[in-house]
Amino acid sequence: MYGVVTRNEEELAWSEFDRGFYEVKDVTGRASEPVPDAVNMVSCFADNAVEGEDDMVPVDDEGLQATRDREYFDWTYVCPTHDRYREGLLEVIEDAAAASGDVRLDDVGFPRDEYCHCERCERRFAESDHEDWNEWRDAVMTEFVADARERVPGDLYLTLYPDPYPGHLSRRSGLDVAAIEEYVDEFVVPLYDMAYTTTYWVEVLASGFADLLSTPFSVELYAVDVDVDDLIDVAEVAAEYGESVLFGYDASNARATLRRMTADARDGKQFGPE
Repeated sequence: MYGVVTRNEEELAWSEFDRGFYEVKDVTGRASEPVPDAVNMVSCFADNAVEGEDDMVPVDDEGLQATRDREYFDWTYVCPTHDRYREGLLEVIEDAAAASGDVRLDDVGFPRDEYCHCERCERRFAESDHEDWNEWRDAVMTEFVADARERVPGDLYLTLYPDPYPGHLSRRSGLDVAAIEEYVDEFVVPLYDMAYTTTYWVEVLASGFADLLSTPFSVELYAVDVDVDDLIDVAEVAAEYGESVLFGYDASNARATLRRMTADARDGKQFGPE
């Protein structure tokens, strides 16, 4: 199966796509009304709109905030223990689920290994039953996914950072895959590149996730300004491992890719004796 990830509702109906994912809340904080004929996507703990809200932004043990003006951060993060934001986020998820039944959770987790050491996180860790900091972070995120699951009557999708090596997702984001798999129907792994002139690394990472997960997963590819021939090559590799291949944020280029793939397959068929 092939699908599209888009912010444009009309592209969801294009016949080339078997499934559609529609962003109802993205990392800018922009919100749209959820739609009935797609998997509605919610960016959870990435939200540039919280900049300036010091009690909402995660900090490391030196007090440095996880904001997009710092190196290695493409957007500003929200601390997963901020109760008011979390409650609002669960309401957004519930509204998205009411529209179509299916929801995809994007940007779930702590920003990086060293976060968060705000006063709230430090206090809650000290008050918890956990002696290990990483185990406590895992528990925070597992509880959030479980709470989201209760609000989604259909399929729950969850995006994973593209690092399948054992223990890395826990150390980086606080995601204990073994613990959250029971709540998730399908994972999505974005393997983004600007060109895809080589594909071996896509196969390495996709095969790593195939070994790591017992739950189905799809591979999401970046389609903006990528050459169609290169998109075809990488899509064929991803299709060997993923439940489906999703094309992100350029539906026109994705449609051209799928049409070319269909035409090439049709041209290759032979009927009758040679």
